[in-house]
Amino acid sequence: MKINEAVVALLAKKGLKIATAESCTGGLLAKCITDVSGASQVFDYGIVSYANEIKWGQLGVRRATVETYGAVSTQTAAEMAQCAAKNGGADIGLSTTGIAGPTGGTAGKPNGTCFIGVYYQGKTKVTKVSTGLSDRDTNRALFAERALELVKEEIDG
Repeated sequence: MKINEAVVALLAKKGLKIATAESCTGGLLAKCITDVSGASQVFDYGIVSYANEIKWGQLGVRRATVETYGAVSTQTAAEMAQCAAKNGGADIGLSTTGIAGPTGGTAGKPNGTCFIGVYYQGKTKVTKVSTGLSDRDTNRALFAERALELVKEEIDG
């Protein structure tokens, strides 16, 4: 079973809803979830907040968080996940923010860097993923897969 199928099945079994807030994955997480038949039972809300103005203007991330820590940060990923859950009326908020490449990387945040936020049961965990790659499609696919794995891990405990 693919990870997206496993996550949708697990969410349905537990009666849980998930919401997404994506930056670097650009909607790929939502696509992975909705590729699974029956996803409408577990998924109602997803936002692609590529621009910072969308992060704070529509998603609800505090402007000060993005300006202080940057869009690609633990703090921003955490707030994105929390806001996704709140805005979507979901049990779980899942976020991605990073640098898919091949451009945009810096010494401190190179291409292939992503922060994944998972909000569940009142707690938020952020995981940093570093692929070391500059291939955009590969990075986005790896980030989405890892994000879904992290959700499964959180639900399974």
